[in-house]
Amino acid sequence: MNRPHYILLPVSPLFIAFSLTCAFMLNLLPWGHWVGTPDFVALVLVFWGIHQPRKVGIGVAFSMGLLMDVHDATLLGENALAYTLLSYLAIMMHRFVKWFPIATQAMYVFPLLLFAQAVQALVLVIVSGRFPGWLHFVESAVAMALWPVITWLLLAPQRRAVDKDHTRPI
Repeated sequence: MNRPHYILLPVSPLFIAFSLTCAFMLNLLPWGHWVGTPDFVALVLVFWGIHQPRKVGIGVAFSMGLLMDVHDATLLGENALAYTLLSYLAIMMHRFVKWFPIATQAMYVFPLLLFAQAVQALVLVIVSGRFPGWLHFVESAVAMALWPVITWLLLAPQRRAVDKDHTRPI
């Protein structure tokens, strides 16, 4: 349990925008309605809500939700509501989740993603009267399994080189 804690470089706002754009592009791929395909935008929003809550907040989540609503041709505001609540919950728990190992962080992220999918399913049931099925919730488990990979990828530009300079104290 003696893993080193590295001081991370500040994150670039351009990298945040790039990661959100890449997540949106992954959601645009035609595999989006297959069973078990995670919502990459939700996963990246949770990541940035936990790691950079002042830079990626509820407004960004709402905007990304509206973009996903237009793409999915769903009820306008369905994804926006789910992403807004997801971002709020991620920001609320950002102070203590970062202290846990990656596997434990994934267990904290799983209920958030499950809640966002439950909100989307509830809106679908209220509006159209049809339930998407229990396999709809497999996406959260797949996203939880992808959490270590997403964390490693999105924190990579912020890591310093190991033993860059032996004369520096930090």
